[in-house]
Amino acid sequence: MKEDTQTPHDDAKAPKNQPSGKKNGGGERKQQDAAHAPAQQGGSGLLRVGITHGDFNGVGYEVILKAFDDNRMLELCTPVVYGSAKIAAFYRKGLELQGTPVVQIAEPAQARADALNIINVIGQEAHISPGESTTEAGAAAFAALERAVADLRAGEIDILVTAPINKHNIQSDLFSFPGHTEYLEASVGDGEKSLMVLCNDKLRVALVTTHLPISKVPAAITEEGVLEKITLFENSLKRDFGIVKPRIAVLSLNPHAGENGLLGSEEKEIIAPAVAKAWDKKIQAFGPYAADGFFGSGLYAKFDGVLAMYHDQGLAPFKTLSMENGVNFTAGLPVVRTSPDHGTGYDIAGKGKASEESMRAAVYMAIDIYRNRAVYDEMTAHPLKKYYHEKGKDNVVLDLTKD
Repeated sequence: MKEDTQTPHDDAKAPKNQPSGKKNGGGERKQQDAAHAPAQQGGSGLLRVGITHGDFNGVGYEVILKAFDDNRMLELCTPVVYGSAKIAAFYRKGLELQGTPVVQIAEPAQARADALNIINVIGQEAHISPGESTTEAGAAAFAALERAVADLRAGEIDILVTAPINKHNIQSDLFSFPGHTEYLEASVGDGEKSLMVLCNDKLRVALVTTHLPISKVPAAITEEGVLEKITLFENSLKRDFGIVKPRIAVLSLNPHAGENGLLGSEEKEIIAPAVAKAWDKKIQAFGPYAADGFFGSGLYAKFDGVLAMYHDQGLAPFKTLSMENGVNFTAGLPVVRTSPDHGTGYDIAGKGKASEESMRAAVYMAIDIYRNRAVYDEMTAHPLKKYYHEKGKDNVVLDLTKD
């Protein structure tokens, strides 16, 4: 077996005794600014996209390999997959793909612009069982995430795209989070709050609560929390999506928006006051709207974003409308992270049936958001001061040398 310290080579096999990720280094490095120069070497201007393999017994490898088998993707970015060259070769052979070459590298700086680059994060031996949840697959998913986040913080990759994980088998002493969103907030948030946003080019749905049992949702809905999410959502719609004055619809918690207190009081006592305070902050928030009629009537098309109170309230209609090209985006953080809007797909894993459209859309959106942030930050870095004078007082001379 060749070690991954050697020069890149096509369809390389996994090295022996590869460490699971960088130790402590990521946390000690200075956070990369969102508008930094691309990490891609050689002055090509292409962003280097880090992609974690997720649960290797799911559809992660299939959608990654299919997405980049079309080498036109390499005109947009340079992919760096954190996973296993051996596992990639297993799935690639089963899919009979002959397009983009797969090469093994040791560091993102070695990434080739004409290939799908893989950094091994697990040992040589991997027991691949498509469609099964295993502890080994969970450990490998975390190893990929740990290494990718360290490289993201170090500026060795520009953006992060994550393939689906199994939220149960990834749990360990090192990972005790409900999902990617919460882990990323803790590891790269630098104190900033995250916001889960499911989106495509027609619909954007954000969540007040994310991976929380439904029995705990009502207690988690507070006026301060709803207002915080509205504010985060507006900031993301402006900075990440380029919408100058976004309109946000806020959903109710209870059926029929509480029916004036008959079916619940949260709308009157919590959600409506939060919407009113958002207007005080000059945020165009509307609602609360009953979720069923809001989506059923197509009212969502009149808004730039929709804020749901809990996971399935927002994700069920979104996935019904946008499953093929939906993207999960973690807003509010200093880094850009997206993911395809589907799970591990154990039922179809290893059968060649998984669609790569959502993975491809996740890559597209990560690139767009990265560039939108750079433009927004440049345009808002040094705003002009506002000066006022009364009508009819044209003889007033302003001293522009003073604040």
